[in-house]
Amino acid sequence: MIGRQLVSLLVELGANVRVVSLDDHPEMNKNVEFKKLNLLSYDNCLTACKGMDYVFHLVGIKGSPLAVRKQPASFFVPVLLFNTNMMEAARVSKVKRYLFTSTLGVYAPAKKFYEDDVWKTFPSPNDRYGAWAKRMGELQAETYAIEYGWKEIAIVRPANVYGPYDNFDPINSMVIPSLIRRVVEGENPLKVWGDGSEVRDFIHARDVAVGMLLAMEKRADGTPINLGSGKGVRIKDLVTAICGCVATPPKIEWDLSKKSGDKIRIMDISRAQKIGFNPQVTLLEGIRETMEWYVQHKKSLAKRYNVFHQKTFI
Repeated sequence: MIGRQLVSLLVELGANVRVVSLDDHPEMNKNVEFKKLNLLSYDNCLTACKGMDYVFHLVGIKGSPLAVRKQPASFFVPVLLFNTNMMEAARVSKVKRYLFTSTLGVYAPAKKFYEDDVWKTFPSPNDRYGAWAKRMGELQAETYAIEYGWKEIAIVRPANVYGPYDNFDPINSMVIPSLIRRVVEGENPLKVWGDGSEVRDFIHARDVAVGMLLAMEKRADGTPINLGSGKGVRIKDLVTAICGCVATPPKIEWDLSKKSGDKIRIMDISRAQKIGFNPQVTLLEGIRETMEWYVQHKKSLAKRYNVFHQKTFI
């Protein structure tokens, strides 16, 4: 989801790009080399990094809160392996700069998330498995600066990212793709967990990709940077916006018996703004674009790699 946006931007800048994924070979620009590799393997990470000047680490596991509760090992174990193997492979390969993608999940519940507050607290219980794994990646970067003098590592913490190529799986998709799929498929009434009062910070994948480029260029020094909109959106308003994008909006039913996570999650983005970060895609624009993409591609989505449908990690 973010990677395709990032690749397009890098190609526009004249870069030769190597993409590593478990999905099938996508149609890409001639300046893009594709390798189908499982990055849980250290040897594969070395292959991915060989000859590269810059590495953007976007590999990870993304899924719904329900998926996290039911399959926590499917988040925790692979993310630890991705972090450790990729960063070590990049160091051994003498990569000039490296970008590590962390997550807003590393934060404890608070009215606003500030980068320097992370290590004063513990992650929310709703995110503990993925969050602790990502925290270990951030610590790994710190250890490299201390022991090896390699400080050229950018760390970004994206908010709730959405956009084309998101995960629309019926079982483990996040809130925006889940709602889009169900509304497009005509679910009526549309049943939504909670009462809609929860507040979230949503950011389009294209804006995140731009933020990653800025972080790699201007803040590759181990300093974590939040990449969000800096604005809160009530889930109730999000649901209304998505339903308003179809000709016949469904009736909405709120399921108060279901847990819906922390009450508020908004990022402070002042540090990102200082390096030129300024999100451009409005939520409504992004929802419409993502919905249109889903309608065009929904028949082929079952063919994409999905970690939750695999029997083993490696």
